[in-house]
Amino acid sequence: MDLLLSGGWLFTWVVLPLLIFFSRIMDQSIGTLRLIFLSKGMKRIAPFLGFFEVIIWLIAVGQIMQHLDNWLCYVAYGAGFAMGNYIGITLEEKLSIGTSIIRVILPGEAPQLIAALKSQNFGLSIVDAEGAKGRVKILFSIIRRKETAGFLETLHEYNPTAFYTIEDVKEAKQGVFKHTGKKSLTMGVAALLKKAK
Repeated sequence: MDLLLSGGWLFTWVVLPLLIFFSRIMDQSIGTLRLIFLSKGMKRIAPFLGFFEVIIWLIAVGQIMQHLDNWLCYVAYGAGFAMGNYIGITLEEKLSIGTSIIRVILPGEAPQLIAALKSQNFGLSIVDAEGAKGRVKILFSIIRRKETAGFLETLHEYNPTAFYTIEDVKEAKQGVFKHTGKKSLTMGVAALLKKAK
């Protein structure tokens, strides 16, 4: 059994490719998360993830270099890379870390939508503008990514045909954010503290 696992066909054609495949999934998932965190300005977590990414990568490449005649190792390496990208992006979407800006362009007045969003404590900036077909209202809201689904649900309820765009925001300071139960510095809280004085 030891011979089978250490140098036999089972190790060469099954165990080793699987080890490379799963190692590559792990290192590429970590690498994808690291790049996403870097793009969001999270400088402290990125080096920590980078350390583990490189260690796992070295182990996988080291095994391939020892078995250059095994084409299945190359296939496992490539498949693990592809799957690792997918898993890394999926994990980041599930974590929903960061802040987004939502721009909504409405063809006319939308008092009910605006009232509904304000009642849910979404911070809004409202601008009158000129669109291709006449006057429009533009709503800007900077929200935590975890709250995007709730914002869009309300938008679709009151204005299902509204045009909107969503972008990631690298950094946002002050502003009005939905209260999540955690302490956060917002202009709304600062205003309340000023009134209390």
